[in-house]
Amino acid sequence: MKVGIIGATGYGGLELIRLLHNHSKVTSITLFTSSDEGVLFSDKYPHLKGLYDFPLKAITKQAIAELDVVFTSTPSGVSGQLLPDLANEHTVFIDLSGDLRLKNIADYETWYNKKPAPQSFVDQAVYGLAEWQQTNDAKIIANPGCYPTAVLLSLLPLLKENLIDGSQLIIDAKSGISGSGNKPSQGTHFTENTEATSIYKVNKHQHIPEIEQAIAMYTGESQPITFSTHLVPMIRGIIATSYAPLKDGVTEADLYAAYDKHYAHKPFVRILADATRVSTNQVRGTNFCDIHVNVDARTNRVTIVSVIDNLVKGAAGQAIQNMNARFGYDETEGLTQVPVFI
Repeated sequence: MKVGIIGATGYGGLELIRLLHNHSKVTSITLFTSSDEGVLFSDKYPHLKGLYDFPLKAITKQAIAELDVVFTSTPSGVSGQLLPDLANEHTVFIDLSGDLRLKNIADYETWYNKKPAPQSFVDQAVYGLAEWQQTNDAKIIANPGCYPTAVLLSLLPLLKENLIDGSQLIIDAKSGISGSGNKPSQGTHFTENTEATSIYKVNKHQHIPEIEQAIAMYTGESQPITFSTHLVPMIRGIIATSYAPLKDGVTEADLYAAYDKHYAHKPFVRILADATRVSTNQVRGTNFCDIHVNVDARTNRVTIVSVIDNLVKGAAGQAIQNMNARFGYDETEGLTQVPVFI
């Protein structure tokens, strides 16, 4: 496999490099840039000295067409304009930005406030929630967002089996600051985030329509959700805590049976039935999603907790998992890292 990465200098790109470096099917990794052509990659990131001492390349259609897979790990608004001109008969594109996820481009324009990709190009993209979607023949894969991955993996089995009331779903999610990317801003400044937790994009987060679209896609139920996001003073990780009323007669055992039905043979989803605590530490640096549920008999509501590493399962790891599925490799190829607990 000859692989390319557009957007290699961002955090998602760095994680792609780290994971693909030990992927047995990858023979070469070409790193592309729109602004640093000729700059040695290891000069930008000294931790890769001796590993990636080669220059960043300009993005050209000819160079892209020589590759089997190209990952685009760009800010929103970039890949949707770039990829239609780079598409060819040979290369598979896996997009980690949000540009190709929303099937209605008017929704993209509303929630992202950016120019959308052409509708005909978006129509070709397969939404790559790896545990729920087949990508066998896809030429373009829209990798899910980090928040939607944590939320959807924890909720879809319960919604699909009609165990919870999706019309009253409340989701409270918290992310490490790396989810905001590597461009400095006041909102991600060290002094404003250390020893502080902040809520942002209240009822306006661009992942709201993505979550609602995926719920409708996989369950047939179309319901609005209440979804809140927070920044917490850590580098990486997401914890998503969801609350929903149980349907009549549903027990905690029924909930775990639904997870077993859908995830018994899914290597990256771990169900924690007896957890006394659930932490982002337990999945750091890995492609795991850990899920725990707890029923409150007093209120007949269930609390559903999900943790992922936003840069791995929420970005680069799931993208590689989608690549593995697309080309018929073992799903876990290149993704068997032990969590970095401390």
